[in-house]
Amino acid sequence: MARSSSGIVAGLTAAAIAAVGFLGYQASATAPAHPPKAAAQEPAPAASPAAAGKQDPAKPVAVPEGSGTGVRVVYSLGQKRVWLVGDAAQQPQQPRSFVVVPSTVHPKPGTYLVGSRSGSVTGSDGVPIEHVVRFATQEGVAVGFSARVDGTTPDPDPNKKTGGIRMSRADGDAMWAFATINSKVVVVP
Repeated sequence: MARSSSGIVAGLTAAAIAAVGFLGYQASATAPAHPPKAAAQEPAPAASPAAAGKQDPAKPVAVPEGSGTGVRVVYSLGQKRVWLVGDAAQQPQQPRSFVVVPSTVHPKPGTYLVGSRSGSVTGSDGVPIEHVVRFATQEGVAVGFSARVDGTTPDPDPNKKTGGIRMSRADGDAMWAFATINSKVVVVP
């Protein structure tokens, strides 16, 4: 009896693994390789009217001068804005750009590489976050881009040392798809 029940369990386990593998393949085969171009061209809503400044949301915001060349993420400390700059030959439209809410610990201007990523974790402020893209360490604090799971973008507690540069969930999705391990991140003043 023991042999037949272990054979049944093994058979059911193999069938379940095969079914999960097939469904995973089916899902990946039908998923778009890149986000739709219309979504990449739409400006993201501002985190707050103060964060957006007086910039007309219908006009694209130019990538800062001195931010390098090639495929890169550009983060402007002064503008509180990020640009996802793709390959000009493959991305003829303007780079996606959006406002962010900076953390209390800021990276120094310079060029970095994405060193780690996490799909979902608890942030240094104790809040559930997703699509974490880490690229620097400053004052002993990991610095990176992320989105709060609840979709809000409040200012960080000035009494806590945090490294999360927060953005909307839609912008977090775009960052996650764009900034993989070893992607270049350029921080400008």
